[in-house]
This record gives sequence, structure tokens and C-alpha cells, in this order.
Amino acid sequence: SLDSNSDGKPDQWHHKMDDGRLSKVEYDKNGDGNIDQSEIFSGHDKPILIEVDRNFDGTLDQLQYYSKTFTLEYIEKDSKYSGLIDWREYYSPSNKIIRLETDENQDGKMDIFQYFTDQGHLQQVEYDTSHDGKVDRWETFGPNERLKTVNFDLNHDGNPDQWQYFVNSTQLQKVEHDINTDGKTDRWEYFDSSGNLERVEIDKNHDGKLDIVKRK
Repeated sequence: SLDSNSDGKPDQWHHKMDDGRLSKVEYDKNGDGNIDQSEIFSGHDKPILIEVDRNFDGTLDQLQYYSKTFTLEYIEKDSKYSGLIDWREYYSPSNKIIRLETDENQDGKMDIFQYFTDQGHLQQVEYDTSHDGKVDRWETFGPNERLKTVNFDLNHDGNPDQWQYFVNSTQLQKVEHDINTDGKTDRWEYFDSSGNLERVEIDKNHDGKLDIVKRK
């Protein structure tokens, strides 16, 4: 054991294998006498797993997993300290976050999925808004993480049937609808720069040709 802060109490414990290689290091980070972080080793000098009790209540609430080359692969968290893993972060070999999954309603299933570029910029978010295990809302982002499109699966058949297009993140420009859910757009709505509906186009008989154009 070690006393790293020289307060007269041990706060690090090093465990070794029979051959002398490190197997585990335990830490008491806040000096309360309880272990609140453990590093697990597999015969090398870098950990393959780090377990953390972030709020010092005696229960692990963060797990960090490392690859065979000892780069961070993903982190699991109990972000609300409820006893449930509701947060996962996945990392690239260059240690950039590439995906974040969260369970917002604490039902044990992830329902928001955020995807990032290699540079760490948000590029897509998927939602399971009905909490049935199926994604039913998709958002895509362009440069500077500006919102470009929002797609919806309104009838929950696994396919989008409404598409919204934005400029400058907040200005709705166009909405497309698949009214009969055949996978083809049959209603188009166009909006002016103030967000007012200015034109509606409809393919009423679903033959791929416009039948009705309404101007506001």
C-alpha cells in the first residue's frame, strides 16, 4: 500500500500476479478509507479496465474499457446514480468520441444516439421517441454543427415518412411527406424566410406527378 498524500493513511493498493506483474491498483481518491477507483491489468503496465465510484457512495458508476492496444474503446456511466447504466461513449483509436448513447427515460434501453466525425463534430442524432426500441427521428448536421434535416417515422414502421429541411439551423425551408407510406414523397410544403407556408404541392393519386399546387 502507498500513502500518496502523506496524511498517514494508505490510499493506494497495488496487487500483483504470482510472476510479479501488476494485476490491479485500487485508489481512495477522497481519503474516506474506501476504494473508489480500481485499475485492472492483464500483465502489461497499462489498464484494460478502470472502475470508478464518482460520487463516493460505495457503488461503481463508471466503467472505462480499453482495447488490446490500450486505447480507450468506450465508457459506461450511471449518470443519474440510479444503479442503471444509462450513458455510453465510444471512442476512435485517436481518442476522439465517435458515438454517444443515452437512456433518457431509464428503462434500460438507449433511446438517443449521437454520432460524431473524426474531428469530434456532431453529424447525426437518432431518437427512439416512443421507447419501443426503434429509431423514429433522425437529425443531420452540417459544418459548425448546423441542423440540416430532421426526418420522422410517424407510423413507426421503421421507415421515415416526413422530411424537414433547414437553412441556418433554425429556418424551416421545406417539408416533404409520404402520405400513403409507399416510400415516395407525395406532398411538398415550402416556407419563406419568416417561416410562413407559401406553397403546397400534392401528388394526389400517387403516380409521381403533381396534381395540386396551392399558393398561400
